[in-house]
Amino acid sequence: MLRFASVGAALTLLSGIALAAPDTPTTAYGALVDGYFKDRFAANPIEATDTGVHDYDAKLPDLTEAAHLARRKALRDWLGKAAAIDPAGLPEMSRDDLAFLISTIKGQLLADEQVALWRKDPNLYLVLATDSVFGLIKRDFAPAADRLKSATSRERQIPVLLATAKANLTQTAPIYVDIALEQIDGTISFFKNDAPGAFAGVADKALQAEFATANQGVIAALGEYKAFLQQLRPKATGAFAIGRAAFQEKLLDEDMVDLPVDKILEVGMTQLRKDQAALAEAARRIDPGKSADAVLAQVESDHVAADRLIPTARDQLTMLRRFVIDRKIVTVPGEEQPIVTETPPFARATTFASMDAPAALETHARESYYYITLPDPTWPAAKQEEYLRGYNTPLLQNVSVHEVWPGHFVQHLYDEADKNRSLVRRVLSANTTVEGWAHYTEQMMLDEGLGNGDPRLRMMQAIDALLRDCRLVVGIRIHTTGMSLADARKFFVEEGHQQPVVGEMEVKRGTEDPTYLYYALGKLAILKLRADYRAKMGDRFSLLDFHDRFNRAGVIPLKLIRRELMGADGPLL
Repeated sequence: MLRFASVGAALTLLSGIALAAPDTPTTAYGALVDGYFKDRFAANPIEATDTGVHDYDAKLPDLTEAAHLARRKALRDWLGKAAAIDPAGLPEMSRDDLAFLISTIKGQLLADEQVALWRKDPNLYLVLATDSVFGLIKRDFAPAADRLKSATSRERQIPVLLATAKANLTQTAPIYVDIALEQIDGTISFFKNDAPGAFAGVADKALQAEFATANQGVIAALGEYKAFLQQLRPKATGAFAIGRAAFQEKLLDEDMVDLPVDKILEVGMTQLRKDQAALAEAARRIDPGKSADAVLAQVESDHVAADRLIPTARDQLTMLRRFVIDRKIVTVPGEEQPIVTETPPFARATTFASMDAPAALETHARESYYYITLPDPTWPAAKQEEYLRGYNTPLLQNVSVHEVWPGHFVQHLYDEADKNRSLVRRVLSANTTVEGWAHYTEQMMLDEGLGNGDPRLRMMQAIDALLRDCRLVVGIRIHTTGMSLADARKFFVEEGHQQPVVGEMEVKRGTEDPTYLYYALGKLAILKLRADYRAKMGDRFSLLDFHDRFNRAGVIPLKLIRRELMGADGPLL
């Protein structure tokens, strides 16, 4: 199996800090970065695998209460070491990296102590169980036999993980138990079918037998966990809402957003009305005699057959890449392009479309995949048709913009191209930047002439924008103002023009992901930064320059990107 000879050595090579005399801020900072990430990966082996550090592929995290207490102590120690470094003695980008690292550690402490999903959310443990093996399946970073050995080791530990969950879950909210019960049959199916199927080509019979034994142990443990959840549901009285103070702190720690929640909600509602108006205008241009919802149904009928979805997406990517280059939207580093293919069976249940780029520190499996989930051919014809209407051609193009050109795939290309990018910027990320950029590109590309003003494209872009606006409003309200889940579902349908099934799914996501406002908030902050950068540059402004500088900064918080582009701090919105 391809491994780093030493995690510490690998991290030192990637820290982006030049060696200096002992006891300087630079050497102290370099030691802090290397030590923190070595400790982080050891404590979070699933994350390590996903990041491309394979020293811990055979391990699972210790999630006992004692381990949580020890981890919080370690994080406070790292926080103290970080606070002791004088940022004035560091290069500019390292100062920003240090600020992001401190913020990240605070966010980890908040998540463990106050948000504490490990005490509340039984689905958390199902996700960890599945991801621990999925991370070994989805990329061929090592020979299949080696990855099967790691999977066997991890599966032997999953029953202990689930036993730990039962001990930890003392504050469970009813909605969290409902979500876990909805997910557990799919989790069991993953271990019954997908995990063995992924390693079916390994010829070593002894190894296969060891895996089969471990896998049966996981399936049995999951069955017991399902019975536990069914018994837990009537007794679940905890609250999912994290409250205003924790919500505000979460924004500050994870994305360095210091705007008051009420201000964000006000801005979100204003943007919601703007996007509703954009939807109505696009509908009027298509057919002024029909309502927006009637026109939407008409546009959704423009879809290809299931066997044409992937070829259509490939054609769209060819056109989008050419548009990005010809219109000088953003400089495209290199010639790499993603492979467009069907979503693997073990990810179909939760993935509509996704970009799977190589992990930040992965050194072997370098392919990038743009996954498209096709309708299940065993579904009734009416259900397949409903699914394909949701994958209509204008919406598919909007998804391709978001995931590939010039969305997430371009972010990956800039990370690949910058060999000197610091470890902090390669491993850590701010959601407002990651998803804010991809969401921003959906509107920006149409504004720059993609589709030559086709109102169908604008309509579907507005539908996706409304979905993100609703996430912003609902996320704040259900966690800070007592909005009911029923009213939240209604909000997605009535205000966001989403299907009821989408509203149901989105509200459930919002209970587990309180700040999923980062799509809309990030997009608005990028638009504000672009306007300010244009004013600063005057006649020298170009969209190409702005986008290139933005992406060269990495996916650090927008507060720091603003500082580096503008030369000073400034308002996010």
